[in-house]
Order: sequence, then structure tokens, then C-alpha cells
Amino acid sequence: MRMVDLIQKKKQGGKLTRDEINFIISGYTSGEVPDYQMSALLMAIYFKGMDKEEIANLTLAYVDSGDKLDLTAIKGIKVDKHSTGGVGDKVSLVIIPLVAAAGIPVAKMSGRGLGHTGGTIDKLEAIAGFNTNLPGDKFISNVNAYKMAIAGQSADLTPADKKIYALRDVTATVDSIPLIASSVMSKKIASGADAIVLDVKVGSGAFMKSIDEAKELALTMVEIGKSLNRKTIAVITDMSQPLGNEVGNANEVKEAIEALAGKGAKDLTAVALTIAAHMTVLGGAFPDFEHAYNELERYIMSGKAIEKFKQFVEIQGGNPGFIDNPASLPKAKKHIEVKALKSGYVAAINAEAIGVAAMLLGAGREKKDDRIDYSAGLTMVKKIGEYVRAGDTICILHSNLDEHEEAEAMVMDAYSFSDSQPSPIHFVYDVVQ
Repeated sequence: MRMVDLIQKKKQGGKLTRDEINFIISGYTSGEVPDYQMSALLMAIYFKGMDKEEIANLTLAYVDSGDKLDLTAIKGIKVDKHSTGGVGDKVSLVIIPLVAAAGIPVAKMSGRGLGHTGGTIDKLEAIAGFNTNLPGDKFISNVNAYKMAIAGQSADLTPADKKIYALRDVTATVDSIPLIASSVMSKKIASGADAIVLDVKVGSGAFMKSIDEAKELALTMVEIGKSLNRKTIAVITDMSQPLGNEVGNANEVKEAIEALAGKGAKDLTAVALTIAAHMTVLGGAFPDFEHAYNELERYIMSGKAIEKFKQFVEIQGGNPGFIDNPASLPKAKKHIEVKALKSGYVAAINAEAIGVAAMLLGAGREKKDDRIDYSAGLTMVKKIGEYVRAGDTICILHSNLDEHEEAEAMVMDAYSFSDSQPSPIHFVYDVVQ
């Protein structure tokens, strides 16, 4: 078997067999297949695509390239959640205590942020003492005792995917549905989940810019999950603007607390409740979505959800005192107001540009080894559909850096205005199952 022949086969639209895919993935992981040949194959896949069987086999090859988490010691149906990435996406911080409060075990493996998207691990590490490097036995015992635990993704899980993703990032092949789907699902399969709820983002801050693209990706991932005997549901949610009003690690923790206390932004609360409701139904806590959604809303209004979040912080080594005093979270020294130059309705916000601006302020990483400032970020004062007058503050930048002009200009350019009010945004567009 030769790599050049397999590149030629895919370039001509041929179907790769399971043995051929295993040969490619094991060869690239071991270094026998060079970057330039793998790059050529990725571009061929980008243009020619893959069928359902090929994508499932690629997913399994990723899973088999490293370790798999054994969660059999955890009682009950383990339900995991994954987002395809967005700006201001702090949904995991809200759903972990909500789902755990319903008695469904959440054994969550999460990553760090890179580029314009934030990472759940980074957000939680803005909490003093919060430990995301739990030993395996402690991780499992926390889930059994409290129904929740979170840890950073191990380098030994799906190493082939990590290596190939880095190559996709520099070869303009990130936005390929077969490659996105196999990457996402391999991590969830290797992480030991019994059931998976996927949050597929669509809009200016997401990989998928159109509803049709998002539906295709959602359907592809659901089919992979089912073919590998995992209950899988995908929820298509809006990312035409940042989720909620806060972007940046400590800022997003504060906003997640507000959501759990019943004072959260409407879009964040609706998306989080939708995801959590589907998770609890898959886990067997409730008979149907409507029942689950209403019950989880009651958890928020009764205070049960925020108490569960306090417990979550405490069992992972953090001090939950900040929950009653969010002002004790890291705070930036500089707060720069961005003001509207004209009057009108906010017609659109380029969410990706907002994410990049947050990174420039210190809240994110351009390269994976960059250090982040937990206090940096932005507050979205005005969002789509709201009316502003010239001179009104539309966004506040939070930073400790002396230079913030580039981020300020980027935020200004991210906003578009109109004389007429735009149609209301749907927070949740569709469910694929």
C-alpha cells in the first residue's frame, strides 16, 4: 500500500477502505507519512468529501490512535456535551451543575481556547484553586458521589486527531464537514460517553456560516454516533453574535453564575436549558424534552442549580465564596468604552471579529503556548435588534495591556447598523436526532 496511490484514489473521488484509512492514520501518527502527503490527502478530502462509512472509519482510526477512557466504574448513563465552538460560549459551565442536579452523571473532558474561540478549561481556571488536572480515580469518584467532574483532555486521547488538526489549521482544510465530524466524534467516543448531545453553532462566529451547512454537519455527527452505538442528538444554535453579554474567562464565569441564579441573558439561558434538557432525557431522568426543560428551569428558580455549582467548584479544589461575591473574580485595570458613531438599530455583529478582539486584549491564545489573562475580555452592551444613538456605548473592552487600539477598531468594525429593526434571532434553530 502506498500513500501516493491513496491520494490519487481520493483525488479522483474514490472511496477509501477501512484498511486504507487505518494505514494512513497510523502512518501519519508514527511519522512514516510526511506532512506534505497528508496535506495533499486533506485537500483531496476537502474537495471530494467522504461517505458515511469512510467518516465512521476515520473516526474509529482516530480513537484507536491513543488511549480510551474507561468509565465503566461510573454508575448510570454517562452523557457528554460538545460544542463546535463559538464566542462567549459558556454553556458547559451552566449545564454541568444543571444535569448533575437531575442525577445524571457528567464526566466532562474539555479543552482550552485557541484563536477566536474560548475554552471551558480556561474559564474554570479563572476561579482561584480550581483544579482541572484530577487524577483518574478522583475524577471517577467525584462523578459517582456528586454526578459531575471535569478535566482537561489528555494528550493520549486521539493523538492522530490532534496532529492532523494542527496540519488542517495551516492548510486551509479546517472547514471540511467529514474532517470536523470525525474530529469531534472521536474525542467524545474516546472519552467514554454513553450518550452525546452536540451543540452545532451556526453564524458569523462559527465554522458553519449557514443553516444548511450546520444541518449537514449535525446529521453527519449524529449518524457517526449511532453507527458506533452511542445515543446522539445535535442541537443547532445561533452564533451570529456572541452568546450572552460577556466574552473572556472570568467575565464568562460571572455570567454563568447569573444564568444559574435566574438572572442570565435570554440567549445563554435558552441554549443552556435546551442542551441540558436533551442530556437529562438521554440519561433517563425525564420522559421527554418539555418535562425536562420545565424541571431544569425550576432548579434555577429554586436555587438548586447555583448550590450545585458551588459544590462543583468545591469538589474540584476551588473556593466557592466568589459565587456570592463575583467582584472577587480577576478584574482588568482598564475598561475602554467603544461608542457608536451613528444612530440606528444593531443589524449585525461579526462574532468572529469580537473573539479575535478579545484575544488581542489578552483573553485568548494565538498560539497554543501563549499565556492568557483571565481578567481580559469584552462586555457586549448592545446586541442585535437594540437601538443605539450616536455616542452610546456599544461595547466595553477589559484589558491590562497598554495598547488596545487594534482591538477597539476591530470591535467598531464588527458592528453594523440599520434604520429598520432586524427580525428577532432564533436562539435554537433545529434538533437533529
